[in-house]
Amino acid sequence: MEQEQTSEQAQTLKEKQRQERERLILAAAEEVLYEKGYHDTSIDEIAARVGVAKGTVYLHFPSKEELVFAVFLHNFDAFVRAIDEALNEGMPPRQQLETILTCMYGGFYIKQIQLLYNSVDMKRLFEARREQEPRPWEQLAARIASILEAGKAHGDFDSVTPTSVQVATFFSLLSPRSYERLVLGEHMDVQELVQYLKHIYFNGITAHKE
Repeated sequence: MEQEQTSEQAQTLKEKQRQERERLILAAAEEVLYEKGYHDTSIDEIAARVGVAKGTVYLHFPSKEELVFAVFLHNFDAFVRAIDEALNEGMPPRQQLETILTCMYGGFYIKQIQLLYNSVDMKRLFEARREQEPRPWEQLAARIASILEAGKAHGDFDSVTPTSVQVATFFSLLSPRSYERLVLGEHMDVQELVQYLKHIYFNGITAHKE
């Protein structure tokens, strides 16, 4: 019995060490990507910053592409958690959608544009992997669809337009290219952009009561 407990404790400790090592690798990878861009990022430098062997990094992530996309997924999960923290049960559907827009443009895109859209290589990688692994987008789409359905049930949103169309339209507001063009290219204030997007979107889906 004692041997079994000791074995379980050793496995638990080993798993905690593995998780901590993976967290450090992701943090170092993100740091190097910001500093040098995708093309000049090397597994050797990431390993050196963590203080592990190059082979250890490959035990967690079989390629640089896998590691980079893992960084994105890690940040996306943090974005979803930020949404969860910002939303509350008593918040009206429209305010929930406005909060998601604000969270996206207020923090998530700032990091992802720097990380994922600073080179042609990164753009190609990101687009390809997004098609291969749609899980994060599907989770967010389901969340938005649920909010829209609640708004329809409450009489706030147009019930004629299919929810799938409303979800697709909402996602079009979250285009990284729009952020890149308007905020980075034309230097539009983020909050100003969010207000414009809210105006366009909610004018289109709001139920018009006679």
